[in-house]
Amino acid sequence: MNHGLADEQSGFDLEALNFKFSEADPKSVLAWCLENIPQGLVQSSAFSISGMVIMDLLYRELKPQPPVPVLFLDTLHHFPETLALVQKAAEIYNLDLRIYKSSDVASKEAFAARYGEALWQTDTSQFYQLTKVEPLQRGLTELGAIAWINGRRRDQSAVRASIPIFELDQHQRLKINPLATWTNRDVWAYVFEHNVIYNPLYDQGYTSIGDQPTTTPTHTLEDERAGRWRGSERTECGIH
Repeated sequence: MNHGLADEQSGFDLEALNFKFSEADPKSVLAWCLENIPQGLVQSSAFSISGMVIMDLLYRELKPQPPVPVLFLDTLHHFPETLALVQKAAEIYNLDLRIYKSSDVASKEAFAARYGEALWQTDTSQFYQLTKVEPLQRGLTELGAIAWINGRRRDQSAVRASIPIFELDQHQRLKINPLATWTNRDVWAYVFEHNVIYNPLYDQGYTSIGDQPTTTPTHTLEDERAGRWRGSERTECGIH
């Protein structure tokens, strides 16, 4: 590895990296990743607005060869608009798209038959273990990931207010948050400047889009992610 910033556990000096890129733009962060992690780099994306910006930077601006695989978790409970966006983006960008889902069921109906009609209500943790946590780890392992990119930002919620640009996940993979310092306004400015496609649900009052049964529109002055798991104390699905 050509980063020259060594850490005993991961091979990366997180403190030095976060200092170096503390005021860097997302494109510079991603360019560093492409240069220093030529193999084993993956983008995990739910095709949110932030994920689409990262995808556009990778596939339209930076154009690495081979392209960075995009790992999408098909929870079997997505909005139809989300699934349509995945297919549209795959065609427009010619994505190296890798779709992972629960290992033992292939449809929403089969999931309900095996685990009950509303597992997201009766056992939320198991629901996300089955639909996100296990498929993500399986995907990252099968793709040989040593580092993965995601779209979290500090301004999305109080829970995410202090996330670094570079961190390690529980398996000692490098986790990269290139948009950590960007705001919602920054993201949308990029989208409109570069004509990036996005989920039409954003135009219907949704500011964060997850599974259909657990996602509602948000209200004025609410956190961006307030429409996720409304009425519960949950703030994350478990993959972070």
